[in-house]
Amino acid sequence: MTLSNPFGLTGSGLGLRRALFPALQAGIPDSINFFEVSPENWIGVGGHPGKLFRSLTERHSFVAHGLALSLGGPAPLDATYLQEVKHFLDYHDFALYTEHLSFCSDEGHLYDLYPIPFTGQAVKHVARRIRQTQDILERPIALENASYYIQPPQAEMNELSFINAVLSEADCYLHLDVNNIYVNSVNHDYDPVKFLRGLPGERIVYGHVAGHDLEPSGLIIDTHGQNTIEPVWDLLAEAYRCFGVFPALVERDSNIPPLSELLVEVEQIRTLQRHYADCRNIHDVSVAAA
Repeated sequence: MTLSNPFGLTGSGLGLRRALFPALQAGIPDSINFFEVSPENWIGVGGHPGKLFRSLTERHSFVAHGLALSLGGPAPLDATYLQEVKHFLDYHDFALYTEHLSFCSDEGHLYDLYPIPFTGQAVKHVARRIRQTQDILERPIALENASYYIQPPQAEMNELSFINAVLSEADCYLHLDVNNIYVNSVNHDYDPVKFLRGLPGERIVYGHVAGHDLEPSGLIIDTHGQNTIEPVWDLLAEAYRCFGVFPALVERDSNIPPLSELLVEVEQIRTLQRHYADCRNIHDVSVAAA
């Protein structure tokens, strides 16, 4: 199937962190076409930070990337929280809301993102909660493929099959994190390119690139605290080759460098987008001439 993308996102973006506010007040660089924030960090924020944030959302495109919804969790969805998210999205006129394909709560918050068992029952459970979320928010959402460090118990299918089954059952969009593909491919020993090519490209709304930490044991931890490494850039390039150009942003959550250093990575996204857009245009012209 082919989904229409109603969100209007284009180009390259950056995860907005408060440490970047002083530099951004001097002007938004042309290379930043949109920003991403987690609503949990901004709902209810007032005072000077709230005014600065509002001044940005009034003038620039934003997407919301949630952390706390726990779509795969066993406890009922927090409808009160979702109403707060809806008000936040409406007030700031955000283009899109995305969440992780994982769970982070049961009787209380677990303060981490955990993998959902790769089972048919879990597919139906998560898809039902996605539909409930979309009904409350009154907008479609997208799911991010999540990193994980232990194999989910009682697996009936592999990670790729599970992601595809959830997206199909819920009929929702994909928020493609190529760093998470790389992290999982190393930690769980699979081919990241084969995995990427198995995803439904027509559902992608935007992508993430990020860095990670390498433990002495060889385990990769998805910290978003380092520069993006070459194999992750290669995966983004492969995604553009396979699926065409889509928006993407740099995700940096810790060890945040000056804005000028982050812009180097934002510009690298733009370079890849221009290259593969040109390649697609040349291909289209060649096909038409033939």
